[in-house]
Amino acid sequence: MQQIINFFIKNSTKLLFLLLLVISFGLIIQTHSFHQSSFISSANGVTGYVYENVNDFKEYMHLKTENDALVLENALLKSIVYNSTSEQDSVEIKKLMPLERQEFSIIVAKVIRNTFNTKENYITIKGGSKQGIEKNMAVINSNGVLGIIERTSNNYSTVQSILNVKSKINAKIKGSNHFGTLEWDGKNTGYVHLSDIPRLAEIYKGDTIVTGGDSTIFPENIPIGVIDKAYTNETSNYFTISVRLFNDMTNLGYIYVITNKDLEEINQLEEETTNE
Repeated sequence: MQQIINFFIKNSTKLLFLLLLVISFGLIIQTHSFHQSSFISSANGVTGYVYENVNDFKEYMHLKTENDALVLENALLKSIVYNSTSEQDSVEIKKLMPLERQEFSIIVAKVIRNTFNTKENYITIKGGSKQGIEKNMAVINSNGVLGIIERTSNNYSTVQSILNVKSKINAKIKGSNHFGTLEWDGKNTGYVHLSDIPRLAEIYKGDTIVTGGDSTIFPENIPIGVIDKAYTNETSNYFTISVRLFNDMTNLGYIYVITNKDLEEINQLEEETTNE
């Protein structure tokens, strides 16, 4: 306490000067409209700057909540698209089908581990049987195909990545009915290969490759990548196409698991047909 008193005594002249200076400025501002207007304008500028930065900080703190909401909204839109009856319906998204008529539904999950530097790569996601995820369900994100569910526990699942030499996905050239098998050669994480495309097919560099209609796992026309190169073999009547992936498989966050409600019925029918 004594130190505080000593400080005021020691600096009394300076403190008195500052007090009189503040009073002087106050009187000038009150008695002169120009100075008053300038002061208010400056104060508003400072206040606005502070409020803007506080608001930016609040928005930053709420990014995760907003991101989660966007992911769920995106899942709903994808559900509408995949259950449309034609490409025209997919583009226009005319109406949301009643739930009982939907063939596909979407489950949102988050990647917690992702390998991409081995021959057999896997993605681990937070979401399992309790959330309705089962083996052989399709896994995608906003950019396109990622892989297929291989194993599940109560709350987690592993996904056979598209960057897995065992992966085989039915794919086609967008806008055509030329189907083939999509595989990875275990080399470049940005490219896969589409084989068994007939040589009579018209293909061009930059053409989009999408999922085919022969798959019971993936809805048709989900993006995969674009044609980078095409190879032919004199002894073969088919192209081998190098496909540059839309996805950066080394950088994954939220994903969508696609459930096909008719999958069990389809598999049962095909099994009965095979056994006859």
